[in-house]
Amino acid sequence: MLTDLQLRRVKPGARAFRLVDSGGLHLFVTPAGGRLWRMRYHYAGREKLLSIGPYPAVGLVEAREAREAARVHLRAGRDPGQQRALARAAAVVSAATTFEVVAREWHGLQRARWSVRHAGDVLGSLEDAVFPVLGGLPIAEITEPMVLRVLRAIEARPAIETARRVRQRMSAVFVFAIASGRASADPAAVVAGAMAPLIRGRQPAVVDLAEARQVLRAAEAIPAHPVTRLALRLLALTVVRPGELRGAQWEELPPAGDLWRVPAVRMKMKRDHVAPLSRQAREVVEAVRGITGRGPLVFPSTRHAHRPMSENALGYLLNRAGYHHRHVPHGWRATFSTVMNDRFPRDRAVIDLMLAHAPVGKVEAAYNRAEHAARRAELAQAWADLLLDGLEPIGALLAAPRR
Repeated sequence: MLTDLQLRRVKPGARAFRLVDSGGLHLFVTPAGGRLWRMRYHYAGREKLLSIGPYPAVGLVEAREAREAARVHLRAGRDPGQQRALARAAAVVSAATTFEVVAREWHGLQRARWSVRHAGDVLGSLEDAVFPVLGGLPIAEITEPMVLRVLRAIEARPAIETARRVRQRMSAVFVFAIASGRASADPAAVVAGAMAPLIRGRQPAVVDLAEARQVLRAAEAIPAHPVTRLALRLLALTVVRPGELRGAQWEELPPAGDLWRVPAVRMKMKRDHVAPLSRQAREVVEAVRGITGRGPLVFPSTRHAHRPMSENALGYLLNRAGYHHRHVPHGWRATFSTVMNDRFPRDRAVIDLMLAHAPVGKVEAAYNRAEHAARRAELAQAWADLLLDGLEPIGALLAAPRR
């Protein structure tokens, strides 16, 4: 019987040799210093050799346990070597049917019919919330409670609408797995009724100008990445939708330009949108260019440069500033509309055009066909002057504490 001390002291010789333990188990030592646990056994009248693993990765106790497991197979009339090969094959199959592998395969097939932005959002949501928890599990073994735990964590952020989108995407992956013979059920479909209700309504927004300034002042004072602060200020100045800001690409914002041209593929209403840039907005753009200008995205994720900033980043910043359920990133559009319609009532149609609202009736459609570029630029500058009156300059946003 071998001991740990003997194993630690063994040295290679000029020729390969064996150190015998018991029950056919031995350590095979090569001239090059390799040490491999093996087991001699007889099956169907033939002597065979079972490789167990290298020493010291496989210790003496583990090697003896492997020997006993092999002897169990022999007593049951099974070939231990064949059983080991079957187990390895099953492991390979299992690795090829994990949730992450199947999800990426599904995503690759769907990507051709999606916009680049949507494809990135879908995969990003799975990479952030699902793969770290369920990605390595065989998809056929994932249960309803496992799925619900993932979704509950998203709801707790709180991000109830995001949780519902993630559930839909997970369900699509399970359906794909069922169709391709790798699963037999869709647990994501079953948990739909157990999710937190989504109460739709107006987006929380501060609509008083003085309070709107305070929202921006408070949020910009919170320790955060400077790109996040700059993104919030540009969102407030341009009043585009948060998703349109997150997906902004540098090709849409040429250097020294005074217009931001958002292509139809990234717009909610599927029409090109031109946002005039005030002097202050141009300052923000150039400040961000100095940080992220080498990549394609204006506001990339701090963890994954090829993906847009998290859809929750700006909301978290406002929440930490004390505006949870009082003002959300989308709320800047309501702030702008309320303040500017109150001050410039005759420009209602132009203000709606600046918000890229869907035209209502023939009159609205006519206004949308006309760009009113000069007046839009004047209103954008007036809004910037009103909102940023008394706020910190761009340099202060770059120098403020980071999180």
